[in-house]
Amino acid sequence: MSTAVAPKAYKNFINGEWLESRSGKAFENRNPADTNDLIGLFAESSDEDVDLAVQSAQEAYRTWRLTPAPRRAEILYRAAELLVRRKDDLARDMTREMGKGLHETRGDVQEAIDMTYYMAGEGRRQFGHTTPSELPSKFMMSVRQSIGVAALVTPWNFPMAIPSWKIGPALICGNTVVIKPAEDTPLSCYNLVQALSEAGLPRGVVNIVMGYGPSAGAPLVSHPNVNLVSFTGSTEVGRIVSQACAPTFRKCALEMGGKNIIIVMDDANIDLAVEGAVWGGFGTAGQRCTAASRIAVHKKVYKEFMDRFTERAGKLRVGNGLDSATDVGPLINEDALKKVMSYVSIGQNEGAKLVLGGRRLSDGPLAHGWFHQPTIFGDCTPKMRICREEIFGPVVSVMAVEGFEEALTVANDVAYGLSASIYTRNVNWAFQAMRDIYTGIVYVNAPTIGAEIHLPFGGTKQTGNGHREAADAALDFYSEWKTLYIDHSDRLQRAQIDTETGAGA
Repeated sequence: MSTAVAPKAYKNFINGEWLESRSGKAFENRNPADTNDLIGLFAESSDEDVDLAVQSAQEAYRTWRLTPAPRRAEILYRAAELLVRRKDDLARDMTREMGKGLHETRGDVQEAIDMTYYMAGEGRRQFGHTTPSELPSKFMMSVRQSIGVAALVTPWNFPMAIPSWKIGPALICGNTVVIKPAEDTPLSCYNLVQALSEAGLPRGVVNIVMGYGPSAGAPLVSHPNVNLVSFTGSTEVGRIVSQACAPTFRKCALEMGGKNIIIVMDDANIDLAVEGAVWGGFGTAGQRCTAASRIAVHKKVYKEFMDRFTERAGKLRVGNGLDSATDVGPLINEDALKKVMSYVSIGQNEGAKLVLGGRRLSDGPLAHGWFHQPTIFGDCTPKMRICREEIFGPVVSVMAVEGFEEALTVANDVAYGLSASIYTRNVNWAFQAMRDIYTGIVYVNAPTIGAEIHLPFGGTKQTGNGHREAADAALDFYSEWKTLYIDHSDRLQRAQIDTETGAGA
């Protein structure tokens, strides 16, 4: 008699109920560090499930938008309290499904906690404006108003933090939500939605549909009853999402790729720069949109930096993120691993010098995972593909530059504009870099990763379309401004006309 335990089944959350997909289909979620570890079976949604979820969100919006923002905030606050109590368990779930180490997944959960608390505070801070009128007996003000049903599509690399960036501001502004998490990491979003439900969120206010991009994500972002779309993922898919929103002029926020640079000047603290390069390049196995995948080093300190960087990165321990000794976990899936391996070949064919790593790891305890060595290319040039294209893995390309001006040119000469960093003790260079590097984020004497939730997050060029996540900037996407004029003069007054200095317009 078989004693095998059936895998746990996870369902969609629609109108306050956990439901199987209409088709009855499910997909597997496996540990990328050990594919023998089956985390569970998750509902494989289709357009039918999406339609039901959007309908539920539409119905809930009628009353949720009228719920006072401070009351909405109380629910978010209670959800944050639940996340605090469950932090370690949630981090362990996340490491199993995403791969990064427990120290990183605890940080991911903490970011969701921080964001949920922060947005709860915004329940009493959705300030508008009042201003004097140019006419007598006339009052003017602006207020925020909700928009409707928000479709949210989130990635696998920050599977709880990024959903919280989107769900929190959407809810506090009075919108309802349908979220489609990445198929590689649905459990962490499931856990977040579970906490929101237990905190007292009304039926239909948040709905989750799990599944694949073409069968669940595409019907969601193109659904005619969705009012705004927020997407985080690749630039290629972001372009498709933008095109789906364009015909009906729906609000669309895109957070996409990056090719982020660390500049190391000749006066830098080299030890500090090396630590920043190691964390920026190999944290999360390089699977961050803000990862430091290229480094421009002043030629005077190039050899010193490379020697120390290579030595330090060579000591990183690759393994299962559940092991506290692990520094670098697996790639998320087989396709991601193959992409990294292909770029290693591209770099070698382009003439870059492979100074560390370059191979898949599949021996012993790593045999059933998608592991790759931390990899460093030296003697790179700015036009090489490995210095221009997003690899999304533990591969860092290092270039020598003549000086500060060349470093700025190299920094700006890519299609992306998310994050950049400079290591220097020269305050003039630091401030010029902050001014002249065309990215959404610039760090001084710190790596390109480490954003905090109370400042705007996002990028320029092919990284994004102008909107920002996090902080109070997120409220500008999830709400619309409404300007109100109240004339209590009891007579017709014409702005720009009925004034002594006004000119008709």
